Amino acid sequence: MQDLNRRSYEAIAADWDDARTASGAAETRLIERLLEGVAPGARVLDLGCGTGRPVAQALAARGLRITGVDQCEAMLARARARLPGHDWLLSRLEDFVPEGVFAAAVAWDSLFHLPRAEHAGVVRRVRAGLAPGGGFLLTVGGSEHPAFTDTMFGHPFFYDSHPPEAARALLAAEGFAVEHGEFLNLPTPGRDKGRYALLARAA
Repeated sequence: MQDLNRRSYEAIAADWDDARTASGAAETRLIERLLEGVAPGARVLDLGCGTGRPVAQALAARGLRITGVDQCEAMLARARARLPGHDWLLSRLEDFVPEGVFAAAVAWDSLFHLPRAEHAGVVRRVRAGLAPGGGFLLTVGGSEHPAFTDTMFGHPFFYDSHPPEAARALLAAEGFAVEHGEFLNLPTPGRDKGRYALLARAA
């Protein structure tokens, strides 16, 4: 399924970059909360960084050093051009092992592209790479549902996620203290399964 997502993101990189130009109000507020107490120059991990806009761009504007990870080379090429001087790594999230210590980490709208059986391993490796008290901001699905495929810009994408309470329990089991959670959009009886943001700290 990751190959499906990689091929689809390669195909829509330009459309995605044109559409995803700015953070919403909730995203901006949560990033600011994540970065409370993080000094300029600190290293921040962006898992599923895409084209570097808007999340990595917001981090760079605060003087932070970004390590962005994505499995799509077409996305990373845009990130490298947009934000030179940062580290942009080609890797599947389920294979990536952080090197060194990070002050914070973000996995915004990326973890739910992996089969949920892979989520604990990703969270465990993020925890191992964070400084004590380092924050981890991520999004998960907003409801319980089986894995599914949907389309974006006419291309298929795979989705799977633990619901919010199970994601909270997973974070706690892997050494995080959940600080905050909120719905970004509620699930509907139709195709929208919902979206939930979590901010956790390395315990």
